[in-house]
Amino acid sequence: MLTVLPIVVGALYAMGFYMLLRRSMLKLIIGLALIGQATNLLIFVAASGSGLVRGGPPIIAATERIPGAIADPVPQALILTAIVIGFGVLAFALVLFDRTYDCVGTDDLDEMRETER
Repeated sequence: MLTVLPIVVGALYAMGFYMLLRRSMLKLIIGLALIGQATNLLIFVAASGSGLVRGGPPIIAATERIPGAIADPVPQALILTAIVIGFGVLAFALVLFDRTYDCVGTDDLDEMRETER
């Protein structure tokens, strides 16, 4: 499992950058979403330390001792925040794409550049 997750993160980054280099605006938005998900997975994997282990909840009573394996809530909270922000950026990009497609009539970025002249 420890070797699969870095390969998945690398594959998501590669697919995202490949989609960013395409001429279609819709593919650019898909690439942006893939890079966002790859970053979330990278933070999750990097924050787990020595690997992903099942731990207890991070809620510990004041009288108890800290057990060996507990879940770290900080990376989970950061990833949850990043997912919400990423969804907002993706929704904004899709609305912007829809409006641009209605005005210009194409999603090709090179043809959009020609309309500026």
